[in-house]
Amino acid sequence: MKLTTPIQPRIMGAARYPLDNTDLHGYIKTIFDQDATKIWLVCFWCLSVFIRVNPWQKVLIVLLLLFGTSTAHAHKPSDSYLSLQVADHNLTGQWDIALRDLDFAIGLDGNGDGDITWGELRVRHAAIAAYALPRLKISAGEKICALAATEHLVDNHSDGAYAVLRFSGQCAATPMVLDIAYSLFFDVDPQHKGLLRLAYQRDTEMSTTTAIFSADKAAQRLELADAQTAASGLRQFLDYLVEGIWHIWIGFDHILFLLSLLLPAVLIRQYKRWQAVADFRGAFWEVFKIVTAFTVAHSITLSLATLGVVSLPTRWVESAIAASVVLAALNNIFPVWDALQHKRWLMAFVFGLIHGFGFASVLADLGLPQGALLLALVGFNAGVEVGQLAIVGVFLPVAYFLRHTVFYRQGVLVGGSGLIALLAAVWLVERVFEIKLIGL
Repeated sequence: MKLTTPIQPRIMGAARYPLDNTDLHGYIKTIFDQDATKIWLVCFWCLSVFIRVNPWQKVLIVLLLLFGTSTAHAHKPSDSYLSLQVADHNLTGQWDIALRDLDFAIGLDGNGDGDITWGELRVRHAAIAAYALPRLKISAGEKICALAATEHLVDNHSDGAYAVLRFSGQCAATPMVLDIAYSLFFDVDPQHKGLLRLAYQRDTEMSTTTAIFSADKAAQRLELADAQTAASGLRQFLDYLVEGIWHIWIGFDHILFLLSLLLPAVLIRQYKRWQAVADFRGAFWEVFKIVTAFTVAHSITLSLATLGVVSLPTRWVESAIAASVVLAALNNIFPVWDALQHKRWLMAFVFGLIHGFGFASVLADLGLPQGALLLALVGFNAGVEVGQLAIVGVFLPVAYFLRHTVFYRQGVLVGGSGLIALLAAVWLVERVFEIKLIGL
């Protein structure tokens, strides 16, 4: 059965926790679902009747639309946050699991009204523990450490309310190596990720390490005796590299901002009209300057925010990111800043500083290992750049190929920028006023 409108439950009653006030993009996946894909394709085909587009260009653009809408299903990603602490042979843990994921897997909304009351959640505490704990297996010395639930709470994350399952366990001996097998939700959502933060005693100090579990990395071995070895550092670097790539690909506000700046890169504005650039070299260097400026800018603020040097309220940051998308897109339609038409890299740099704070909030959710802070930071930032380059690698050849067509100049640049501005304006209002304009 296909759900066209995903349930957005709310905690109501004695303890109320709004699940969707800060769910910045949860509804976007619905816009790009299979039914909406058909709408996008029909709109494009109707537009092509009035604008000259040869058959090969039609096929190419349809494939891009299909690719874009299929990948858009990933947002908002499903994550859980697992914290473990090892002291001698004892384990204590806290597992934050999104209520929307649990509702889908085991059902929390007893009366099916779209609201999860505190009473409905409380009567499902045993079911939550019975569902989650068997999907987490921790072994020390090839012997399973027995786990048992100790407390149930509710907490808010940036994307809604989470059930908090606290548990404890015992291992046969003080572990030097932990083998962890994680399988929560992989059977219903292969894109789910488990974000682990492990704290343990090392010599006279507490050390931490992190790991990211996914369907293809469901079992991992963590060395507690010497977690800061070169192999461990490389593992953490690669984990955060992948997370950086994944984040930029599902971060539609970041992607749309970048695309708003890149769309005119294969054009030049002359006599108040957009004209195609003469050669690929000019388009390439324009794109190079934009991407480089954006990269440098968000790297600066990502590092400052992650290291705790600068901190800004999430609501302000997310609102400013939405505003940057609106302004960048509108400038393609109403280029009031003619002086900036050859300096879009400057806009990329200025607004890139704001986007860096948005990336930093993701790192805060992931949790950074203090012993490998630099590696994790560099890995995540490098992942963001790899993700950006992949987008540019797809965009630039296609845009250059279509640059001479009226379809690109009017349909893609103007029409596409209009759609981006409209969508970003909805984000802006929702983020500023913490409301939901589209009831999905």
